[in-house]
Amino acid sequence: MNKSELIEAVGTTAGLDKRSAERAVGAFLDTVVSEVRGGNKVTLVGFGTFTPKSRSARVGRNPRTGEPVRVKASKSVAFSPGSTFKTALNSRGSVKKAASKATAKSGSKAAAKSSAKSTAKATKATKTSRQTAKAGTSKASTARATSTRTARAASSSTPSRTTARTAGRRR
Repeated sequence: MNKSELIEAVGTTAGLDKRSAERAVGAFLDTVVSEVRGGNKVTLVGFGTFTPKSRSARVGRNPRTGEPVRVKASKSVAFSPGSTFKTALNSRGSVKKAASKATAKSGSKAAAKSSAKSTAKATKATKTSRQTAKAGTSKASTARATSTRTARAASSSTPSRTTARTAGRRR
């Protein structure tokens, strides 16, 4: 979501026209920036906290040449989400959305359950048939490989050329 999309969302949620929503979002952002710039912490209960951070000057290294480089002191901001925000992120949906979805889907719950069960049964049957086919194939290929090895061992009474070569090198 970018700034213009945020302005539209605020306008539709709060029932404001686009210009009023733009002024409200702009005022909020300007206030947060000016307070954090002044070194103050901005706490919005339930949403989170904007905390100013300062990095001191230091000596770094140029990764290409390895020579020391001075890095200037700078200011940054850290955001730590509030508990309500974390809960909303980690739940399956917000309380308002969950309530509206529950009323909309209450009539079709039985149909959804039966279709989910039939899909699960079909998937299980497919997996079982694949495993059965795979087991039959692996048994046959194992039998072929074993018979081929025994036939080769019986037919060759002399060591292979590669064995003779490597035996000579090891000495």
